[in-house]
Amino acid sequence: MTQPNAPAWLTERPIAHRGLHDAAGGVIENTPAAAEAAIAGGFAIECDLQMSADGELFVFHDDTLDRLTDAKGALIEMSASAITKARIVPRRAASPPAPTATPFIPTFAEFLGLVAGRTPIICELKSRFDGDWRIGDRAIAVSASYDGPLAFKSFDPDLVAYLRLRSPRLGASRTPCPIGIVAEASYDDPAWDLLTLKQRSNWTTFDHFDRLRPDFLSWNVDDLPHKVPFLMKELNNAPVMAWTVCTAAQRDAARKWAGQIVFEGDGRP
Repeated sequence: MTQPNAPAWLTERPIAHRGLHDAAGGVIENTPAAAEAAIAGGFAIECDLQMSADGELFVFHDDTLDRLTDAKGALIEMSASAITKARIVPRRAASPPAPTATPFIPTFAEFLGLVAGRTPIICELKSRFDGDWRIGDRAIAVSASYDGPLAFKSFDPDLVAYLRLRSPRLGASRTPCPIGIVAEASYDDPAWDLLTLKQRSNWTTFDHFDRLRPDFLSWNVDDLPHKVPFLMKELNNAPVMAWTVCTAAQRDAARKWAGQIVFEGDGRP
């Protein structure tokens, strides 16, 4: 069996979910300020990638700008120049943003330039599960000159398989980039209504494993323990990350059943 590409840095530092953010203190998720806070705390960074209509990648979680900015609309339907003009205005901040908070949405290239190899980055590529893999092509192109520790992951098994096929390599050393899958025990939540019944079934049973052979698994902490992460670790020797650890109880579960955590808030180690 082929061994996963799982360098030690995947599990050495706990991973700050969307950076080490604190909306009440004006440090907003997925911004350079959140990245800097994670680096200062000695943590790795998890971030999200969304694509614009003209193929630029932005570090942003939501499909739309509505929740966190002064603009509205789906990023995939907007030009990069329009997204760049949006300013982050958190709706639920308890106080005005701190002076260090960044008011704009960074591009992936800007984010990589800021982190500059100082800590590992684990990027979740967002998908609409429609067979559009341009986000993978662009992520590979932007990161090709990056010399720091970087990994890609996605909920979309087809996108993960595509990334595996492309075999992205990083920096002058052409280091292989780890590729992982994000998953959970079931897909019955209304948030997954866009999936077909076949997709829900295949994802729940993890029938796509032989096609993907992921280098690591990012697994819902509330679905631990479970046979899928157990088998990934024991049979494939692949690291298991537990997401999103927000409480001490979840942190304890992750300590027992996973080798790494993606945390925020009270889940901080």
